[in-house]
Amino acid sequence: MGDPTALKRPKLEEDDSGSTYCPRPASNGAGATAASGAPPHDDVEEEDDISEEAVVALIAHRERDVERCKLKLLHYQSLLDTAEMKLEEAQSRFARFRDRKPPPTRSEPKLPTPPIQRDPKPSPPPIQRDPKPSPQPPLPEKKAPSPAPQPSARPQLVIPGTSNRPAPRPEPMPGLKKAAAPSSSAPLVRSRKEEKKPKRKIEQKEHQNLISSVKKSSATMLKFQGGNLVSSQHRRKLRCLELCPANDQLVVTSALDGLVTLWQVETRGPSLSFRGKTDFFSPKHRWPEDIAWHPDGETIFAVYTADNDDSQVSMTNLISGQRKVTFLPEKPHSKGIINNISFMPWSDACFVTGGSDHAVILWEDKDDSWKPKRVHKDFHSSAVMGVAGLQQKKTILSVGCDKRIIGFDLSAGRTEFKNLIDSKCMSVLANPCDFNLYMVQTGAPGRQLRLFDVRLRQTEVHAFGWKQENSESQSALINQSWSPDGWYVSSGSADPVIHIFDIRHHGQNPCQSVQAHQKRVFKAVWHQTLPYLTSISSDLNIGIHRYS
Repeated sequence: MGDPTALKRPKLEEDDSGSTYCPRPASNGAGATAASGAPPHDDVEEEDDISEEAVVALIAHRERDVERCKLKLLHYQSLLDTAEMKLEEAQSRFARFRDRKPPPTRSEPKLPTPPIQRDPKPSPPPIQRDPKPSPQPPLPEKKAPSPAPQPSARPQLVIPGTSNRPAPRPEPMPGLKKAAAPSSSAPLVRSRKEEKKPKRKIEQKEHQNLISSVKKSSATMLKFQGGNLVSSQHRRKLRCLELCPANDQLVVTSALDGLVTLWQVETRGPSLSFRGKTDFFSPKHRWPEDIAWHPDGETIFAVYTADNDDSQVSMTNLISGQRKVTFLPEKPHSKGIINNISFMPWSDACFVTGGSDHAVILWEDKDDSWKPKRVHKDFHSSAVMGVAGLQQKKTILSVGCDKRIIGFDLSAGRTEFKNLIDSKCMSVLANPCDFNLYMVQTGAPGRQLRLFDVRLRQTEVHAFGWKQENSESQSALINQSWSPDGWYVSSGSADPVIHIFDIRHHGQNPCQSVQAHQKRVFKAVWHQTLPYLTSISSDLNIGIHRYS
């Protein structure tokens, strides 16, 4: 049966103080030792200490497991949210596709025989399938020799409307672009493209950490394969060049002749084809000082001047056939030229203007009407030359001739940081990939471009520049552009060249210069999906250059 002494209740002993001591029962070895009558004090306390340390370590281990599981849960929850969002986009795209898909006429011969399409050998056997569907016997008699159509499920979608359209669209789906030739269908095709293009832009907005590679590697040269020059069809000096954000095959230019011209990039050549021009003169006969595309890729906005009670902002839809310019009635700037307009990279469509009156104005779309709101007016002591927005938070960057760089937190309604440099600032551009980086154009020869990180506040990360042969002054009309990958910056010059800078290169000089025009180059912009660089010059030509 067992040892009877092990089941005895231990005796009560008296310690030195006269109190009665009873050993604690335990399930481990310590308890067994106490039950056998051995002195419990030293061994039990030592065992209790060991077990307590083990329990503490176990608790710490379990806490780490819980934290890891929580992190995994957050990770997979984000994956689930992303997958659900992509699924909803695909479903909505499929729904739009079904809504706008015209019934193809090629299915007319299939009209009488949709159910029979599933049978790969229909001519003699269809009569054998009589037991399954009741209406099938008459169908094989009508079209026994019509097993040619291959798709089986598609006729059920096509039958209801096949007789509505005779034969204008016999091409399959890949030929939708060619089907846009009729004037009635052209706007439809363009709108489809414009619906899909912004999604491509949103997918590109993923933060990448580029700062770790700045000034730590050698420059990577691009191979330019020559370029073509196209007459700009402007009579006076060019001012602006902007790519459509929803379709970078569309380009607009503006000039001192008050015209805004629309172009389309042709892959053959490459070259540009003329798509039309619009008179953008203000009521006081002032040309646009700066232009910008709306993120939807349909509307162009232009800014003018606040002098002589002139209209300050205009807009028009260049994609539509009317192209009527509408002038906004609000006039928030008090005086001088409005130097820059820039749409913010946030979900709510809004743009910011900076003017010679030291003011930064935010324009928001409210109830189909653009309403201005003053962001600040006293932080700059001279003309505001450039404005931009950060993608990761609602912060507006502004630079001016007073050598100041100001970051204004719109959500908090206060200045986030101020920076004073050694030269006047002409423009500011946020990096498209690393949301913490931005480039400021300055008027200092040899150090025209300054790279900053918003996390470092007043610290300059890197400086780039070039020595101009024709002039020492830096014109505000010469602007910069980021490449889609965020590594390269292109800049015009008073010399007829395009300077290319690689921000990974530790040197300050251009990593290469491209001979492009006969006179001063104002700007060269990178296409988002094509290996092209498009430039404008005071020689009244537009250049398009292929690289690899």
